[in-house]
Amino acid sequence: MHVRAATVSAVLLSVFANASAAPPPAAADLPQIPFEKYTLPNGLEVILHEDHRTPEVAVDVWYKVGSRDEAPGHTGFAHLFEHIMFQGTKHIPEDKYFAYLQKAGASNVNGSTASDRTNYFEVVPSNQLELALWLESDRMGFLLDRPSFKETLDNQRDVVKNERRQRYENRPVGIIPEVLDAAIYPAEHPYHHPVIGSMTDLSAASVEDVKAFFRTYYAPGNATLTVSGDIDRAKAKELIERYFGPIPPGAPVVRRAGGEVRLTAPKRIAMEAKIQQPQLYVDYPSPANFAPGDRELDVLANLLGNGKASRLYKRLVYDMKIAQAVGASQQSQLLASTFEITASPMPGHTVDEILTVIDDEIAKLQAAPPDAAELDRAKNQIESETVRSLESLLARAERLQAYNYSLGDPGFLPEDLRRYRAVDGSAIQRYAREVLNPNNRVVVTVDPNPDAPIMGRVKK
Repeated sequence: MHVRAATVSAVLLSVFANASAAPPPAAADLPQIPFEKYTLPNGLEVILHEDHRTPEVAVDVWYKVGSRDEAPGHTGFAHLFEHIMFQGTKHIPEDKYFAYLQKAGASNVNGSTASDRTNYFEVVPSNQLELALWLESDRMGFLLDRPSFKETLDNQRDVVKNERRQRYENRPVGIIPEVLDAAIYPAEHPYHHPVIGSMTDLSAASVEDVKAFFRTYYAPGNATLTVSGDIDRAKAKELIERYFGPIPPGAPVVRRAGGEVRLTAPKRIAMEAKIQQPQLYVDYPSPANFAPGDRELDVLANLLGNGKASRLYKRLVYDMKIAQAVGASQQSQLLASTFEITASPMPGHTVDEILTVIDDEIAKLQAAPPDAAELDRAKNQIESETVRSLESLLARAERLQAYNYSLGDPGFLPEDLRRYRAVDGSAIQRYAREVLNPNNRVVVTVDPNPDAPIMGRVKK
């Protein structure tokens, strides 16, 4: 049964409103995450979200560094540090980071790297907040101050190279994201290369190269700490000042230039891989996260390919029965995004049959806006999924971090939901015309070939 977003919002709004003494949201059915934001003298941004319903705390550090900040020939460094940061510091012995947290009862410890940011987090019992803050501050301030750093680098370099083999080179069509990024973004664009980097660059990375990258980006002035959960705010502030306050701010960061792109002509790349059925990828360069058109394209993706009621699923899978899977998404990023449609035909059918139907459905949206019922269904689904995603402390910390990084406003959630609600049919039609242009896209087709590499290769 589909639950209307307004009902879900109202329930979670009540939960969030009771979590702390923050003021109520501007609209009765729009949730907000209560928070307090301040900045330490060394530039570290701090966001506190107080919620006493469970005796847990999520500690979440975002560094404003990702693969977009890597220079040509030095790719993969941000992801490499995702591994190195868990190994040890001047005060934390090798491989003890997880041991300390597991002994303390941590329920979630990990990190992730993307094009725009790197994050590290742990969810601990609330009486272990000090331990989590000490561990995070020590790797921010003292990671490089250990005599065995070269050994750690060499070890984790091999771990990352093996991860690249597992996730890209030994995985069916694992190379597709790399092929698409290289085709969409020019060589000088920060999104041209994959987050994991290249084998050549990882092998060539020197100790001094890697240390210089850390000194540039992993400092308080380029980071945000969010603490979400069962905290005493005054005590939390005292601990944050004690552990993070003495760390030098770091030099101002100079970013690589990059922005939205537009192709001068369509591209089609034919590939083959050791797969059972052909696959189709259709990618359009699209507006950056929060830029005009980004939210409209989220809704448009939902209309086209999210769920059994979507236009492409209904026509390709249910009515015509020529596709076994189809999906669409607006893949929003800080500098530029891509609107992607993926599909796989049923046996006996081709990717070109699928592509013809995709183009036909896009043409219908370009010719006439969706009706009110279809549009409301898509917007309600997005809002329900957004609000439901806020149930965990860590998810709320991540949401605060994401809005803060992109907009400087951790509390943007109500306004974000308002933006989705305000999307109308004419805007859907307009951005379908502007963005989903067959002359501004990359089409990748992958044919089965038992003699091809698992990850795939471009046909000669």
